[in-house]
Amino acid sequence: MKQVYRQIATTPKPFVKWAGGKRQLIPILNENLPKTFGTYYEPFLGGGALLFHILAERNAQKCSISDLNSDLVLTYTAIRNRIDELISSLKNHERNYQKDSKTYYYSIRESNPRSEIEKTSRLLFLNRTCFNGLYRVNSKGKFNVPLGSYTNPNIVNEENLRSVSAILQSSKVAIKCRDFESVLRDAKKGDLVYFDPPYQPVSETANFTSYTNKSFTYEDLIRLAELCMKLDSKGCKVLLSNSDSKEVAKIFSNKSWKINRIQANRSINSNSKKRTGHFELLIKNY
Repeated sequence: MKQVYRQIATTPKPFVKWAGGKRQLIPILNENLPKTFGTYYEPFLGGGALLFHILAERNAQKCSISDLNSDLVLTYTAIRNRIDELISSLKNHERNYQKDSKTYYYSIRESNPRSEIEKTSRLLFLNRTCFNGLYRVNSKGKFNVPLGSYTNPNIVNEENLRSVSAILQSSKVAIKCRDFESVLRDAKKGDLVYFDPPYQPVSETANFTSYTNKSFTYEDLIRLAELCMKLDSKGCKVLLSNSDSKEVAKIFSNKSWKINRIQANRSINSNSKKRTGHFELLIKNY
């Protein structure tokens, strides 16, 4: 038997730290899931915390996941299809990092590998070793975060990667790189669509919309709201996370939508005191 099936002992968890990641909110999100639904759609995939929770809890759940960040989508498919090669490449990064972390980190940050495996292991390596685990690209699409000050980062994280690979292989999961509006063509009555877009900023410094180099604008939020209304009229179940902002509450103020204000901690903030005491909105139509 291939060694990918050693995963039975561990529940898969997000393999990247992503701005706005939902791992800490899983208990609340779980309470707000509908009792039954058809296919699960997640068009702003990010770290995939809710996806992994659903796959672990619901055997044979059909899922369609997507993101506009092509490097991230490539990472999911490489973990599913080529896990042994990926782990071998990560182990190589780990060896080189241990020899001279600073020089090696910046050489990999500057690199632009062509192969699928090297691209994927570069993203995972940088995510594990960069400052605050923040994935951010500049306007030219270049990753620009400095080195973090870790003594012994878990670069390979083999057990979790194998666990993720096995659950993606054994499940009915379609992985696509596309704009969030494409979900309208596929989602049918009774399906569940969970939207976790880059949040509307609630302060000047809180703008986390640079995880792809096309920012998620206020116009995109309006486009998303219109899409939610169309999905609602098709009979889809819609769940949406966003920041606790007046704009978002106003857009979803009609009677189809129930708005819950929930407490959420931020796992990514350079000042640990600013990671707590945040609220966000959870909006649903069921």
